[in-house]
Amino acid sequence: MLETFYAIIDTISNPTYVLIGSPLALGAMLRWRNELTKPKWALAFFALLTIGMGLAMTSDQFRKNTTTPDNIPILALMYLVPFFTWLALYKAVQNDIRLSKGLPTWEEETGRDEVYVWPDLVYTELISLMVCTVILIVWAIYLKAPLENPANPADSPNPSKAPWYFLGLQEMLVYFDPWIAGVVMPGLIIVGLIAIPYVDFNPKGAGCYGFKHRPFSITMFLMGFVIFWVVLILIGTFLRGPNWNFFGPCEKWDVHKVEELNNVDLSDYVWVNWLHTTKPAGSPGAILLREAPGFAIVAFYFVVLPPLLAFTVFRSFYRKMGFIRYNVMIMLLLSWAMMVLKMAARWTFNLKYVVSIPEWFFNI
Repeated sequence: MLETFYAIIDTISNPTYVLIGSPLALGAMLRWRNELTKPKWALAFFALLTIGMGLAMTSDQFRKNTTTPDNIPILALMYLVPFFTWLALYKAVQNDIRLSKGLPTWEEETGRDEVYVWPDLVYTELISLMVCTVILIVWAIYLKAPLENPANPADSPNPSKAPWYFLGLQEMLVYFDPWIAGVVMPGLIIVGLIAIPYVDFNPKGAGCYGFKHRPFSITMFLMGFVIFWVVLILIGTFLRGPNWNFFGPCEKWDVHKVEELNNVDLSDYVWVNWLHTTKPAGSPGAILLREAPGFAIVAFYFVVLPPLLAFTVFRSFYRKMGFIRYNVMIMLLLSWAMMVLKMAARWTFNLKYVVSIPEWFFNI
């Protein structure tokens, strides 16, 4: 019975399913939030999560992954992120219901009883400081820092993983050139999360929990944080094993596992597979000719698609946002979507780079 459970967990944890299922699940949560934020559904979800976690702990591999000191925060992350997301949406739904009935928001109603910074706020902060200090001391005593031997290029760990908070970044390095995965994409994610409240054209809903007035900002922020950061950390923690191959959470890590990797560039598909000829090489002109299909796709994606969407799908957004805010918004959306598309293309078509110019250290 447990073996069947392990097989089911390993199957549904396929990275393709995880990457596609996560935004769909979050979208369903937002779409049917009035029903799904009810406490009974939250209790059912966390009960199922706890039962599934308990059964998975009977797997030696899963228990080893989750109980190592540097992975304990990931275990907490799996509970804390869903809980606080649910709590915020629950309060947002309650405020939307109150506003629909002509009642003040929960913040307006409770905020009328004002208190002084001293002693009320200072006492609260002092107690919080003491509690956090005790937790960190106990954590430091009972969970030893996972320090290993000095770095030795002749004896590298397999797999070699970054700290848990950088695993999402390490996962992006698999699909993008280092300068894109290490600088551009993280920068766009962070800057995008900061910029979302400012590009939103709706001034209502500020200063209180709510969803009805600012659905765009809340949806995009949750997608950016949960999907493009938390989910990537979970993939890097539980699904990446020796030789950076994909393993199920309960699948034993076999260092001898060999996966066929036929990652090819778009220029290989065009010139070798479709035109049945050799790729142009040598002069700068030949290099640009070789990568012309990739440049055409990138130009269409970032130059043609934004105005096309402005007059079709996002017409109302363009009217309300204006030229500058719309372009900031659409570039952030397309950049985030590019990450998902590139991952899906790697898993589906073995596509490595759309534009590959190693001669100039330029790859997309």
